[in-house]
Amino acid sequence: MSHALERTIVTGAGGFVGRALIAHFESSPALVHLQEDDWREQVAAADFHNATVFHLAGRAHGVDDEEEALTHDNAGKSRALALAAAAGGARRLVFASSVKVNGEETRERPFRAGDAPAPQDAYARSKWAAEQALAEVARTTSLEVVVVRSPLVYGPGVKGNLRALLRLADSPWLLPFGAIDNRRSFVHVDDLARLFIDCAALAPAAGGTFLAAHAETISTSRLIAAMRHYLGRPRRMVRVPRAALEAVATLSGQGARMQRLTRSLEVDYAETTRILGWSAQIGVETAIEDMVREYREAAA
Repeated sequence: MSHALERTIVTGAGGFVGRALIAHFESSPALVHLQEDDWREQVAAADFHNATVFHLAGRAHGVDDEEEALTHDNAGKSRALALAAAAGGARRLVFASSVKVNGEETRERPFRAGDAPAPQDAYARSKWAAEQALAEVARTTSLEVVVVRSPLVYGPGVKGNLRALLRLADSPWLLPFGAIDNRRSFVHVDDLARLFIDCAALAPAAGGTFLAAHAETISTSRLIAAMRHYLGRPRRMVRVPRAALEAVATLSGQGARMQRLTRSLEVDYAETTRILGWSAQIGVETAIEDMVREYREAAA
């Protein structure tokens, strides 16, 4: 059973996921820019009556000394937005969270939506604080809140760590990841956009927390090999043990960053499929090819 999205309000519309989401809309949404100095005025001026709010804005890629700023931007602003949305008569708010709320690494089995949160860094803690703030607003008002936790999102126009990895793959260097046989979950930006719309439109989504991922995981070595294949470069990887890579990275203060390349993080989205009927459609190879094509066009 679905609900027509008569009116939509989007935060973070200019971001990687925001642009993909808006491309699925038949009409232009109202935009609220939470990163601007007058964000409180924008929230106060928004017409929330019977609106669906997609809350995608947030501060990303934080480190521990930015914890106060991350908490303010990701949790404080989320609470203020939700309170205004509830007071203004919004029907539902869909929040873009992160699977990092579940933790940084999986071992015996993939993360599930019902697992106890175990955020490890300031960014993940701020997203968990935002989820808790939104849940509190939902408990005390008529606003329905839906949380979507995603792993790394890829596709054309990707930024951040994956963009940096693309640049590394597009080099002649011999890379030390040939022995890394980890399992990382990803989701294509267009598949994630479809899930946000399902979470906004479908009645069973109300109050839920949903994980997103493609069914196929990929290792770091395969990811880089595929990037180099579509870039037209030789594979050029040497087998260095994971422990050695992590030890050297730790000495240079990059231990956590290296572990995101060497460790596993798998997502079980079976509950999302069972409740909403959603599953990722865009496969790993297609996603990597999309990323490389856009990357080369931008470089040209």
